[in-house]
Order: sequence, then structure tokens, then C-alpha cells
Amino acid sequence: MAAIKKEAEGVNLVDTFTQFTQDKNIDRTTLVSVLEESFRNVIAKIFGSDENFDVIVNPDKGDFEIYRNRTVVADGEVEDENKEISLSEARKIEDDYEEGEEVSERVDFKKFGRRAILNLRQTLASKILELEHDSLYNKYKDRVGQVVSGEVYQVWKREVLVVDEDNNELILPKSEQIPNDQYRKGETIRAVILRVDNENNNPKIILSRTSPMFLERLLEAEVPEIEDGLITIRRVARMPGERAKIAVESYDERIDPVGACVGVKGSRVHGIVRELGNENIDVINFTTNTKLFIQRALSPAQVSSITIDEENHKAEVYLRPEEVSLAIGRGGLNIKLASMLTEYTIDVFREVSESEADEDIYLDEFADEIDEWVIESIKKIGLDTAKAVLNAPREMLVEKADLEEETVDHLLEVLRAEFEEPEAPQAPEAPEE
Repeated sequence: MAAIKKEAEGVNLVDTFTQFTQDKNIDRTTLVSVLEESFRNVIAKIFGSDENFDVIVNPDKGDFEIYRNRTVVADGEVEDENKEISLSEARKIEDDYEEGEEVSERVDFKKFGRRAILNLRQTLASKILELEHDSLYNKYKDRVGQVVSGEVYQVWKREVLVVDEDNNELILPKSEQIPNDQYRKGETIRAVILRVDNENNNPKIILSRTSPMFLERLLEAEVPEIEDGLITIRRVARMPGERAKIAVESYDERIDPVGACVGVKGSRVHGIVRELGNENIDVINFTTNTKLFIQRALSPAQVSSITIDEENHKAEVYLRPEEVSLAIGRGGLNIKLASMLTEYTIDVFREVSESEADEDIYLDEFADEIDEWVIESIKKIGLDTAKAVLNAPREMLVEKADLEEETVDHLLEVLRAEFEEPEAPQAPEAPEE
């Protein structure tokens, strides 16, 4: 109340609102324009129109002037008191006014009352907020895919609030955080700008540390050959915080793109690995040869042969029994990343000899021991025979056929029994000393 009363008497509102906006990146010229518009809104509400008013804001002096312009009419003929003034009233201001002339009279804003000042404050605050939103949106709308640094301001369960150097608020959702990341208020973090939402002119800058773009930008910053255009990152696949695969290509045959990206003894990726929570990074050479690309993507496994279905983007990969687990990786991680990188659905199979293939049996023959719906689920993923199922990785059967692990284990047990192929016995425990 005291502040409002002071403004009603001292009316130095320009300085007040300059102080209010000094941290909002709004220049003084724009602020003056907003002040004029805000005054006009208040005037229009009081008098019904602001067309005949002049509003002059003096940024150098820190004050403002308001003038109302009215036309002089004969006494008793005033129809609109806002736009017209009687001759006798006009001559109280200047005694030489005549009918038809225009009277410009300065208006004392404090006479508008406390409600008008409150209205002005609310109007200006609303417009300043709009400008702030526009400024934030314009700053970030064209920066999607760039890496930014910011200070952690607040940590919540579902998101982290980050502020940039201009004190703008950026959001890092839980879904875009690396699983093992721990954030503390006041620390500086890096992330890529994932997108800029602007619903109802309320911009939200969404950050990500899990997006493949983040890894790509980090690698670009570490490898000068990428910045110089000698090496191009063609594909990136990530399981955030665990493992990533990157396909790179060089336009200079003298440059080894993999070696350049990894650096001597991994020097160029060490910092990235730490930034990403010890996420292992595999770098491979890109090629347009689909079979060769899939083979490289499945490394460290050594592939024996590959069958490609280009129309459906599927690949059947055959490996020696000892290579299957390497191709799949822990928890199926390697084959998932290879599929993401190559954009092919990859199924891996163990190689079988011709004699083993001749002894194969169709799954339908096991209908008395295995439920028909289980057999149909397996057949839907392209496996019609017992050997085909036994040669497929257990993880693939669970995931692709959408079966419970217990169901798959029972299926494999029945099929192994038919071919007298028991599970490998576990080594006996060493006796306690």
C-alpha cells in the first residue's frame, strides 16, 4: 500500500518498472513502448477510448506525461465529455480559445486513483511476462540439437530445473536423465536442447542427456576432424548410461575415422564416457553395404553368414555357437544397439551341420507336450522346427514371441529331450576347506 501511495504522489513509475525488468533481458526502448501501451489500456478502461490521448514517456528523466485532446464546442452542446469541452471550460484554461479549436490538457495520473495504478501494474506485469516469454522462445527456438550448460537450481522427483547464464529456466525431465545421474543444487551440468514447446505462449525448454544428439555433439566437440568436415557421424544408437554404438565415415582415405574418434589409447572418448556415467562407446566404420554394416554393428561377435530381407528391414544372422552370446550381449544389449544402429530387425541363430538339419522335427509334432498357443507364438516369429528353436537365443524367444520365461524354458526342455540335448551341467562347487 505504501509503495502504491508513493507512486500515486511521486509518479516515477518508469524507474520502478525498469528495476522490475532489469534481469529480464528487455531493452529500455521496448520497455518504454510497453509502458505507453499499458497506460493507454488503463486510459481506455477509464474513458472508453484512448484515441484522443497522447502518452509521452521520458526515459532520461524517468517520468511520463499524459495529455487529453478535446474539441471546443458551444456551451450546452457537449455530447462526449471525453472528446469535447465547452467554450466556457476551455477559456478557463486559455481565455482565447474559440469553437472548433483543439484543447490539449495535461492529465494528472494520480487523480485516476489507486485502482487505476493497480490496473496499470497488472497490465504492465502481464505484458512484461509476454515479452519475457517471447525473448526466451526466440533465444532457443533455433538451438534444438545444441549443447548448453546450466546450473542446477532445483531437483524434483520428475524433473530438474536448470537455469542458464541469463537466469532463464530450462527443464531436464526424469525420462531424459541418465539413470545413474545424481544432481545437486548449484552444480553445473551439460545437456542437449531436445525441443522447445510454446503452448499458449508459455515456452518450455526441454533438455536431454539421453538423446543420441547429446553423444553426437560431445563427440563433435572432441574430434577436430568432425568439425573440419573430414569425418561425418552417420548413425548413433544409445542405451543411456550403459552402452552406445556410433557409425562414422571419412571423406579422406588417409584418415582412419574410428581411430580419429577414439584417439590414442581412447583419449578422445574418455571425457565423454565420464560425462555419460561410464557409458561404453563402440565406434565402427559406416558402410552402405548392409550385410557388412550389420556384421560390424554386431562386433565383437564374428558373423558366419547373413540373410537380408530388404523389404521388411529384417536380417537373419548365423554364428558359431560360441559367438552367439557375444552377438546378443549382456541382457541383449549388443543386438539391440546393432538393430538400432542399422535400422534392421536382427535375429541370430547358431549354425547347424547338414546332419543336424536332416534330423529336424516340425513343432506341430510336439502338440501333445506343448500347448498349441505356444507353438503358434513361436511359428509367428518364423521358427517352424525344433532345431530352429534350439538354435535361437533364449532371450529372443522371450522377447519376440512375447512368452514368459518359464514357458520358454519348458519349451526348450521338451525339445532338448527329443534330441537328447540336455542343458550344460554346472561346475560342482568347490568343497569348503
